[in-house]
Amino acid sequence: MVLKKLKRRVTFIINKTFKKRRSRPSKTQEPYQSPSPSPPPPEPISPIMHQPSRRSPTVPFLFPTIQSTVLPDPSRFFSPHLLSSPLPTNSFFQNFTLKNGDQPEYIHPYLIKSSLSSLSLCYPSRFSSSSFIYQIFNPDLTISAVQNTSNGNDHIISSFSDLSVTLDLPPNLRFFLVRGSPFLTCAVTSNTLLSISTIHAILSISSNGSQTKHTIKLNNNQTWLCYSSSPINLTHSVNLLTSNGFSGVFRFAILLDSDPLYETILDRFSSCYPVSGDAFFTKPFCMEYKWEKKGWGDLLLLAHPLHLQLLSSDDCDVTVLNEFKYKSMDGDLVGVVGNSWTLKTHPISVTWHSIRGVNEESFPEIVSALIQDVEGLYSTPIATTSSYFYGKLIARAARLALIAEEVSFPDVIPKILKFLKDSVEPWLDGSFNANGFLFDPKWGGIVSKQGSVDSGADFGFGIYNDHHYHLGHFLYVIAVLAKIDPAWGRKYRPQAYSLMADFMNLGRKSNSNYPRLRNFDLWKLHSWAGGLTEFADGRNQESTSEAVNAYYSAALMGLSYGDTHLVATGSTLAALEVLSAQTWWHVREGEGIYEDEFSKENRVVGVLWANKRDSGLWFAPAEWRECRLGIQVLPLLPITEILFSDVGFVRELVKWTVPALEREGVGEGWKGFVYAMEGLYDKEGALEKIRSLKGYDDGNSLTNLLWWIHSRGEEEEDGCGGGGRYCWFRHYNH
Repeated sequence: MVLKKLKRRVTFIINKTFKKRRSRPSKTQEPYQSPSPSPPPPEPISPIMHQPSRRSPTVPFLFPTIQSTVLPDPSRFFSPHLLSSPLPTNSFFQNFTLKNGDQPEYIHPYLIKSSLSSLSLCYPSRFSSSSFIYQIFNPDLTISAVQNTSNGNDHIISSFSDLSVTLDLPPNLRFFLVRGSPFLTCAVTSNTLLSISTIHAILSISSNGSQTKHTIKLNNNQTWLCYSSSPINLTHSVNLLTSNGFSGVFRFAILLDSDPLYETILDRFSSCYPVSGDAFFTKPFCMEYKWEKKGWGDLLLLAHPLHLQLLSSDDCDVTVLNEFKYKSMDGDLVGVVGNSWTLKTHPISVTWHSIRGVNEESFPEIVSALIQDVEGLYSTPIATTSSYFYGKLIARAARLALIAEEVSFPDVIPKILKFLKDSVEPWLDGSFNANGFLFDPKWGGIVSKQGSVDSGADFGFGIYNDHHYHLGHFLYVIAVLAKIDPAWGRKYRPQAYSLMADFMNLGRKSNSNYPRLRNFDLWKLHSWAGGLTEFADGRNQESTSEAVNAYYSAALMGLSYGDTHLVATGSTLAALEVLSAQTWWHVREGEGIYEDEFSKENRVVGVLWANKRDSGLWFAPAEWRECRLGIQVLPLLPITEILFSDVGFVRELVKWTVPALEREGVGEGWKGFVYAMEGLYDKEGALEKIRSLKGYDDGNSLTNLLWWIHSRGEEEEDGCGGGGRYCWFRHYNH
């Protein structure tokens, strides 16, 4: 009866949300290399609501302001009118904002580089091996003004949105870099002589009668089309095109196929161009893309494989051009015609306890381990001051409380609650002297005390690396405490929502303390973790499971506080993160996204970059396959069953990993995650191995592993299907 009431309550919360309004790693104890060389307010702060202004807040901010000594100055690259608002720290164009701003970014299908008052365009070739895949940048075309009077080399970001960034090369060139556009679009604001150079030799250039379309053939077998809104006269030498004075819009697109259909399609859609694009959460497990466009005609853009999987033609007027394809790091990009897209994913179950339930016959074994693990909370005090490891340890303890509920052993819950309160409150009230959370007004976000003076401390948390990982563990603890002790939850509600909003704020306006969705990429549909560090291959993410945990924990916190917006948003983002992990991190032979030599030797990607796939980890070489598996599993939670719903793939993953366990020095903690995955198809064999473990990951425990194994069903081969028949509110979907 209690379970039925809980299900009805969550069903109500999930589906009530968007009827009200339509709003616009583990790193373990092993050595790790950083990616960097008070009463509650009258109204809860929802992630869909805007936070008070950073500069003139209407209520005192919760965490003390700090002037970090390690953060870069954003004023060099952002237009002045953007500097008063929180700024993105893990965006698809982050390289344009760091150091000299001259590292390329992948604006599918092109690599784009801005340097020396020019913009270079590349349709990249690809190198692959059994260890990694990366795209090679060559400046196929470099565009600049002949007479540049800017007296500087910097570009200016004049605007940005979920799906685009506008890059200005003063004084006259404005590039609309819209993700998935087969065209590079530039607006020339006044009469300007243009220079278009190439590292290749120009074999020929031909033009139509009106001088508004030019076909440029290069000696690397590339053919580029140039379209312009008014006549433009191009003359060329061996590797340079120059124009007469031009004002208006011109667009470049590579012509990939000799099939006349390709050129016909580009011709047809060359006159309509997008200048920006945004994503809207219209209802649970549903997202809508809308673009602002100019020109005339219909809008042509490209969709990656996950877009195509989720694209709902029943809810939007789109036409998929299946034969019009571009290669990309993320699989084939396919043409889609339409001014807006609707993406829908299957619902997932965000539950406190196991999806299938625990067999009562196993309660005594779990309770025995539970008693020992709870005693260990007090016999082995927390020694770390790291925000990441500290968060993992207290989240591990919070798991014990929920398992105690599930196996009907409430006797230990008071001890766990005391431990959790004693451990997390110093981080929330500022009394943890060794470290703590502070507010950075320069970019707009929470940093750690240690990270504010050392860019390598807390795995780069002070320069916005891994925020969703660290804060996700803290949110899990807060969600459990607020569930079991609502009075405590009310007391610390402001701090809880501030931590959540740091990476899950949905507001678009400037009156916010945090940028919109700090980590989650609304075009790629997964998170990035790299922070404010310049990387030649763009943003990166290692642990998809910790990214899932962040949004799952936020949804649980929404359940604790009765926050319909937070439950729906967290569940939706968790579902998308799961699908992205299954699409790009989980490697299957024959799928065609990656080359055969890579997919044959790998079952999971180590670090996934915007422009690269690597089999190695930040903290371990590629040969340590148990680490690669483990970093995509931890923390072990009910939602892990959805993340690894393809049991056939799990069999292959474990088979691929097991030989690495014979290596001397393999950590017991990593073995635990391998055995947990084995338990999805061989419950008894995995249970025997788990019982023989002599240690556990710092975010895991014997109790948690036993809970996992004993909550396996008899029909595991069918999987959970991303929620599937076990998602008890699935009939409310969309």
